[in-house]
Amino acid sequence: MEVEIGIGKSGRRAYGFDEIAIVPSRRTRDPEDVDISWEIDAFRFGLPLVAAAMDGVLSPKTAIEIGTIGGIGCLNLEGLWTRYEDPDSLFEEIADLPAEKATRRMQELYAEPIREELIGRRIREIKEGGVTACASLTPQRVERYARHVMDAELDLLVIQGTVVSAEHVSKTTEPLNLKKFIRELEIPVIVGGCASYSTALHLMRTGAVGVLVGVGPGQACTSRGVLGIGVPQATAIADAAGARIRHLDETGVYVHVIADGGMRTGGDIAKAIACGADAVMIGSPLASAYEAPGRGYHWGMATFHPTLPRGARVYAGRKASLREIIVGPAHENDGTMNLFGALRTSMATTGYETLKEFQKAEVMVAPALQTEGKTLQRAQGIGMGR
Repeated sequence: MEVEIGIGKSGRRAYGFDEIAIVPSRRTRDPEDVDISWEIDAFRFGLPLVAAAMDGVLSPKTAIEIGTIGGIGCLNLEGLWTRYEDPDSLFEEIADLPAEKATRRMQELYAEPIREELIGRRIREIKEGGVTACASLTPQRVERYARHVMDAELDLLVIQGTVVSAEHVSKTTEPLNLKKFIRELEIPVIVGGCASYSTALHLMRTGAVGVLVGVGPGQACTSRGVLGIGVPQATAIADAAGARIRHLDETGVYVHVIADGGMRTGGDIAKAIACGADAVMIGSPLASAYEAPGRGYHWGMATFHPTLPRGARVYAGRKASLREIIVGPAHENDGTMNLFGALRTSMATTGYETLKEFQKAEVMVAPALQTEGKTLQRAQGIGMGR
């Protein structure tokens, strides 16, 4: 529905996760009977989880741990792990920085050139851990480093930026031909982010096996404030899911929709799937794991941009192990632990057996969902009042 913003401009109403609710169906199930596994290309995972390509979240070691639990970790190949032989002391320094100096100092740390030999080494470290290796590069650098990625036998490549389009226009440089590059590459590619039907559809037509949906919803991202762009996640995912249907009708090829950012709780993840996502990419919930390299701090890939930072170093806290955060058991009641146990229980409670079925769940606009009957929790700062 179009809303008049002014006489000369109208726009659609968009919704975030906090504004919608999943409606129970006529049946329920046992959680043990629910299947939350996910397949993309030739790979199958027990959990529809992709750990975000952010330095404070993922190291080769945590990528292996996440793979062992059932998800997949995406390593940032333009981060500290490919700029420094042993960045451990730098993570310690970043965690100790006062807020007013964090961005400037991180710009200095990330000014160190990427070392090509470290790209292959980090990929091999993950593969030696016996899990699927996934890593990300930006569109600006992917052609330059593609050979190193292929030599290291990466399993899944993510081409990722704040916004990625299928048609980048430049008067000064030869832009990446995304369609040609993806079709010639010998490994499957996930590409994003995007936040609209048309952009998602064009990215699907490049030959990508998955698209990342999300512009600015992450805890550490400031793109919505700095650039004024973005679409609330529930609407963005539903639009991309619509593009997936059209692309499937046109080509017979199913392209996966991966919700990227904006999910803090298991309920958020469940809503992302119910809106049409096949899997979720999360960062800040995993940054609070004891094993996370950031020591409880979390920052996005654009935080250290040399001229226009679009992210902030935020403190996610240190609350539990990776396993407890992902699959429990939970010892908190605010939905931030046992995220995928919550997804399983949400699906069981609403009667859906598989992720594909859950994508068809009824949702409704529910502005009072977070506040109705929760006065005491809000007043006491517990449960849903946190």
